[in-house]
Amino acid sequence: HIKKQSKMASAMASKRLRKEYLALQRNPVENIVAAPLEKNILEWHYVISGTEGTPYEGGFYHGKLKFPPEYPMKPPSVLMCTPNGRFDINRRICLSMSDFHPETWNPLWAVGSILTGLYSFMVRFRTKFGALTAYVVALEDKITTGSIESSDEEKQAYAAASLKSNCADKNFRTLFPDLMALQQTREQVASAASSTTAAAAATEDTKMAAA
Repeated sequence: HIKKQSKMASAMASKRLRKEYLALQRNPVENIVAAPLEKNILEWHYVISGTEGTPYEGGFYHGKLKFPPEYPMKPPSVLMCTPNGRFDINRRICLSMSDFHPETWNPLWAVGSILTGLYSFMVRFRTKFGALTAYVVALEDKITTGSIESSDEEKQAYAAASLKSNCADKNFRTLFPDLMALQQTREQVASAASSTTAAAAATEDTKMAAA
């Protein structure tokens, strides 16, 4: 639940962001979830799910949107908290929809469109033309402020470690309990598999010793 109004937010920003939160609940953005902090509606946290067929597949990328009290007349800053190989962590990302470019900001843009823009900026899209596969890059290889370079293998390693990394963050645990539960389930499955493997190895050792 969102407090009726953050002390830091203007009445206009608070009303607009509450409206956007309700809109996202009714019409979620594919591969993205987002929610504001209970005590500060000007700070939102989001999670992007890595798209199948990309180096980000299986990853969960947690980040923040920090809105100014003048929102929607001024744009938010956009940050990513999860190591990902595409953006530096906890550093403002240069986007046309972020506070790096107030001159291109449109007050009609909303949280959903901002995160969709970030998602397209992050992920490499593939379009097949017959036997050829063309990569529609959506600025994937363009290095801007907040961007970093890494190999696909490095991105895949970050994706595999992402959910466990996110669960160390208090706000992630609070706002995204379903993902926290997913990590706990993964750990339980891994622990059970490890125990089964260890038991099988011990049995084999016993058989060999008795032979």
